[in-house]
Amino acid sequence: MFNRIKEDIQNILTRDPAAKSAWEVLTCYPGLHAIIMHRWANFFWRNGWFWLGRFTSQIARFFTAIEIHPGATIGRRVFIDHGFGVVIGETAEVGDDCTIYQGVTLGGTSLTKGAKRHPTLEQGVIVGAGAQILGGFTVGAGAKIGSSSVVVKPVPAGATAVGNPAHITNKDQQDKHSALFTAYGVTASADDPITKALHTLIDHAAVQAQQIADLTLALKQAGIACKEQSSCGEFNPEQLNKLVE
Repeated sequence: MFNRIKEDIQNILTRDPAAKSAWEVLTCYPGLHAIIMHRWANFFWRNGWFWLGRFTSQIARFFTAIEIHPGATIGRRVFIDHGFGVVIGETAEVGDDCTIYQGVTLGGTSLTKGAKRHPTLEQGVIVGAGAQILGGFTVGAGAKIGSSSVVVKPVPAGATAVGNPAHITNKDQQDKHSALFTAYGVTASADDPITKALHTLIDHAAVQAQQIADLTLALKQAGIACKEQSSCGEFNPEQLNKLVE
């Protein structure tokens, strides 16, 4: 048990530049306290002492504002940073080396008892503040969930999910820095796929508008009458692109 605590403390010192010493981490980090108390609660739960497991988890919730169901599976070196408002459900599985920030929910969408209702995070997943991962699916190893995202379907390994509902970015090609730890799941080169699609549509519309104008002018010069269409307002692609940045 003490070796696991030492491992957790060293992991926090590595990942949090604000951590000054092992003593500070041990005494002042609620995420660490919640993980330690969850191990006690999970031990009780696995041995059939369900009330004692739930009561232990409630004590942890009272002191840390982090709610982890005693039936949840938590791996090694999991770092719950800040942690206020984190909720991890009964059938959730959190793999080794995952990082979870404040306000995250690993929730279930099914009311079927005994079913896998909550998500599985594979090794090294980073979940940004306020993200909601809802359902009994898997978030692949090394994936990043952007802050305030709402994830309701599986996320491939190494991908980044952003938005509400969440959309997958860099699924097929990995950023050269993707193997590095990125706080809050923020990747500098990852753009919102919806924003990218809108920019493409606006640029395509601008090209088509210019082509139509050129064709209309050419027909008029050739003596072919073109029916004038009612104007629907000036099309300004630069202004539209700024609106969706």
